[in-house]
Amino acid sequence: MQLEKFTYDNKIVKYFAFATVLWGVVGMLVGLIISIQMYYPAFNFDLQYTTFGRLRPLHTNAVIFAFVGNMIFAGTYYSMQRLLKTRMFSDALSWIHFWGWQLIIVSAAISLPLGYTTSKEYAELEWPIDILITVIWVVFGANMIGTLLRRRERHMYVAIWFYLASFVTVAVLHLVNSFELPISFMKSYSWYAGVQDALVQWWYGHNAVAFFLTTPYLGLMYYFLPKAANRPVYSYKLSIIHFWSLIFIYIWAGPHHLLYTALPDWAQSLGTVFSIMLIAPSWGGMLNGLLTLRGVWDKVRVDPVLKFMVVAVTAYGMSTFEGPMLSLKNFNALAHYTDYIIAHVHIGGLGWNGFLTFGILYWMIPKMWNTKIYSLKLANMHFWLGTLGIIVYALPLYASFFVQSSMWFQFNSNGMLEYDNFLQTVTQVVPMYVFRSIGGLLYLTGACIMSYNLIKTAKQGSFVANEAAEAPALEKKEITGGYWHSVLERKPVLFTVLSLVAILIGGIVQMVPTFLVESNVPTIASVKPYTPLELHGRDIYIREGCNVCHSQMIRPFRAEVLRYDPVDMQYSKAGEFVYDHPFLWGSKRTGPDLHRLGGKYPDSWHYYHMWDPTTMSPGSLMPSYPWLFEQMTDVSLTKRKISAMRKLGVPYEEGYEEQAMADVEKQAQIISENLKNENIEADPSLEIIALIAYLQRLGTDIKVKDELSSNE
Repeated sequence: MQLEKFTYDNKIVKYFAFATVLWGVVGMLVGLIISIQMYYPAFNFDLQYTTFGRLRPLHTNAVIFAFVGNMIFAGTYYSMQRLLKTRMFSDALSWIHFWGWQLIIVSAAISLPLGYTTSKEYAELEWPIDILITVIWVVFGANMIGTLLRRRERHMYVAIWFYLASFVTVAVLHLVNSFELPISFMKSYSWYAGVQDALVQWWYGHNAVAFFLTTPYLGLMYYFLPKAANRPVYSYKLSIIHFWSLIFIYIWAGPHHLLYTALPDWAQSLGTVFSIMLIAPSWGGMLNGLLTLRGVWDKVRVDPVLKFMVVAVTAYGMSTFEGPMLSLKNFNALAHYTDYIIAHVHIGGLGWNGFLTFGILYWMIPKMWNTKIYSLKLANMHFWLGTLGIIVYALPLYASFFVQSSMWFQFNSNGMLEYDNFLQTVTQVVPMYVFRSIGGLLYLTGACIMSYNLIKTAKQGSFVANEAAEAPALEKKEITGGYWHSVLERKPVLFTVLSLVAILIGGIVQMVPTFLVESNVPTIASVKPYTPLELHGRDIYIREGCNVCHSQMIRPFRAEVLRYDPVDMQYSKAGEFVYDHPFLWGSKRTGPDLHRLGGKYPDSWHYYHMWDPTTMSPGSLMPSYPWLFEQMTDVSLTKRKISAMRKLGVPYEEGYEEQAMADVEKQAQIISENLKNENIEADPSLEIIALIAYLQRLGTDIKVKDELSSNE
């Protein structure tokens, strides 16, 4: 049989690997900074661009899309060429992909601190960057599919199944969730409102974790773990069950992020059921990975690559146990909005994604430079620093969860809240936050040691940019017999289409009724659109990332309605959010819920609170916002905002744009006069005035006396 000679492209892998290390250190450093800001507000530096609300989405985007994303591409380009015995389809597409992805990352690093954000978790980037993401993702997919079609290996190995499913699912998730209406170059409004927006966002948010942080990394695990261990995958059949059950079930689980919210009960229950089912395929993958190491545990004790991989797979098992556990409504009632969620996410991020990345880099870099790891001692030091860092990071947050949930739900002998001031909880968990920072510092130190070790490894070796290889050409012949799945593996296009169908079913079943059946979102007659000034204030609230620390969703628990709405005892209703583009329910309470904040305090309270939070809330850890007292509200977009909202279904009257500016000035003047009556001189055009207007509106549309419409 004649062998064809060709080369593997290691240069593109090298660049993606370098970007992985660079952005990983940057993302972790930003994470360390914001962890310190949680208990030391001065670390916000009183600067507009460095507050927690603006840096937190920068941290998540840097770690998810820059650190993990570049590793996905490095590992995929390295493994696909060798599994398919061919060079990537197009070198040009590979480099467009690389530089385009780095441009996306830089755009995020610039735009997020500047306050350009959609506020939607893990999807904060504004519409021009969303379009760029779409283009580059298509380039990546075209290169991958093209490589599959020119392969010299008939069967697709299990890792490639996960790469394909990840590609099609992320494409669907991104397109659906990023459906927005632009009103300027870097400002848009989500096409969806309230309950529908929340459902779409957490369908995306949960599955961004599933199909960006999990399934492509499972593909990497299935390739690099057996390679590092020099053992075959434990079970091919288990791989098949793991793959198809995982991608089908995962897509249904998003609503477990919205338990006890205004989301319809049937959708919550559906999310819970599938989340519990999810533990089976997840642990199937974990066991397949760990059992691959059978017979080589002596090697694991001395090989830092395998040490990282074993802990990574174990962390995957732990985080995929916590996910189904958090979907149980009785446990979710206690854990949601607490630091348990942060610990859970970082077990996956630091343990699963981080450690698997480190293990792959330690294995792959010496291969491409034709050498050995520069220092096994430094690699082992990195392993133990990283492991200790994860433990010191996560355990205090689990302890913080117990403190928070106990204090939030504790009643005294008179049936009243024992700790009615939310700040009492905040001050109690400060020591846990300090330990969290120490854990993050240890983890970052380990990553820096790895960076040095890999640089020295590369310097002592000789990089092979085009690695020589040979394999027989793929012969076209009629498919006859064989195991059903092996037959399917010979048809990459059909395999991709079936993967797409598997992930579409869950999304369609969840979303279509929520969007088309009116009873799923009952209307409330007293709920009216925001005034133009309130709309401007809401956009300022979003720009500053206030929703990162404050929820706007009072769950139907006595403790919550007593804490946040003691007069009317009203929990949040679906109909209250019908004009919210985007929704702002939040996923973490670092500060109290704000959904019933309107009218609770005078305008002057909000004025002083934003200038120096400690004046109104002694001991507060919230940063100050002095620029709100200097910058003028940008009213140049008022007409566009009203027009856009009308297109999205908000019932502003035709031609209201022409009156909107007068209403802005009128309402701003009223607030300015209120402040003047308390000896505060404030220009009506200041941003603080617009923000006060929005905060004073929250929750005031619904009162006990209000009549619900017949749809309620």
